[in-house]
Amino acid sequence: MRVGVLGGGLSGLVVGGHRGHEYEVLEAGARPGGHCQSLLEHGYTFDVGGPHILFSRNAEILARIYRQLGANVVQRRRDNRICYKGRLVKYPFENGLYDLAPQDRFECLYHYLHNDYPPPTNFKEWMYHVFGRGIAEKYMIPYNEKIWNIPAERMAIDWVDGRIPRPPVADVIKAAVGVETEGYTHQLHFGYPKSGGIEALPRAYARLCPQITLNFRVEKVWQDRGKWCVSDGHRIKTYDQIVSTIPIEDLLDALPETPEEVRRAVRGLRYNSLTLVMLGVRCATPLPYTALYVPDPALVFHRLSFPLNFTDEGAPAGHMAVAAEITTNPGDGIHEISDEQICRRVIDELDAIELVRKADVTFRRVHRTKQAYVVRTFDYREKLSLALDYLNNLGIVSVGRNAEFEYINMDEAIRRGEAAARALESAA
Repeated sequence: MRVGVLGGGLSGLVVGGHRGHEYEVLEAGARPGGHCQSLLEHGYTFDVGGPHILFSRNAEILARIYRQLGANVVQRRRDNRICYKGRLVKYPFENGLYDLAPQDRFECLYHYLHNDYPPPTNFKEWMYHVFGRGIAEKYMIPYNEKIWNIPAERMAIDWVDGRIPRPPVADVIKAAVGVETEGYTHQLHFGYPKSGGIEALPRAYARLCPQITLNFRVEKVWQDRGKWCVSDGHRIKTYDQIVSTIPIEDLLDALPETPEEVRRAVRGLRYNSLTLVMLGVRCATPLPYTALYVPDPALVFHRLSFPLNFTDEGAPAGHMAVAAEITTNPGDGIHEISDEQICRRVIDELDAIELVRKADVTFRRVHRTKQAYVVRTFDYREKLSLALDYLNNLGIVSVGRNAEFEYINMDEAIRRGEAAARALESAA
């Protein structure tokens, strides 16, 4: 059976590298990788879709990722902090309460222990219900509203369990009185490619794919005499089966007979875009952190990461790399400004909070990802189900972050790609 895999991101490459069928991966870009592409320039390494690290609760998937990378892996220990009122608070916030001023520490602990918020109906209420007023208002709500770029009460809560761990009571009390604790322990130790940035991972999977066609942007998909036809406006490819890993709205736009009801549902799904500002900074002593989380709404970025602390090849000698992530949407006042304007604002703000001196910035680049974060609004499940059911009835397999319109990490993207390929092979 000849199978066309639309999209050469991580999920598509995993499917396309399986044996049992004749797979061809069609990728719109000049190279595969999708969200997992990297920029290597002037001795710097940046992941252009935001920082990616290798961790998983699924030990089998993680082992397969490491086998795929072979010797090209280094191990690191997380050192994340939260920028709060001029302090660098240990991450996650509830494990760093002792780093707060005494009054803030008291309010966080008191309201965590004396928390009588009713069962939640939205994400904002969930944060109050789980963390109490102190932690919720000082960190959880401002940070999450910044990254999701939407009021938290407009978000559903069917996604939070497993994504945002609930802290043990004992850990919160220990943290408040100065006893060392660790949260989010599944990502405390992580791996990262020694060379090539996170793009080394899709490149490793691409080597398993017998056929990858680049610069093929899917414009039209239709059926003709029992075969699937895919066109980029110049070429037509023919397959027995289609697996789509491209954004679901792009696929439905390419299907000429998609009902208007389905198109309208997908247009109503909300996603955020990501602007990544990548800076090279001259410095004698690089900052030791893997990432800094920034809840302050006055600062444009929500997270800073430091690639030199992922791999020794993250920056040239005497320099450090800084990546600033900014969530945007059309009309929010940030989305439309130029690369130069957003660079200048980020540099000015880093200088103002004394993390980076403006005069020391020697390298700057900007990358924009259109579909970066899936936002779980209340009508999300109904609209998505309508679209996925339509594709399923056509016999098209959708797999991956943008194809399933679900916020999944690399390990889950790989697992779903493997599962999709196995299902195809068992059905043949």
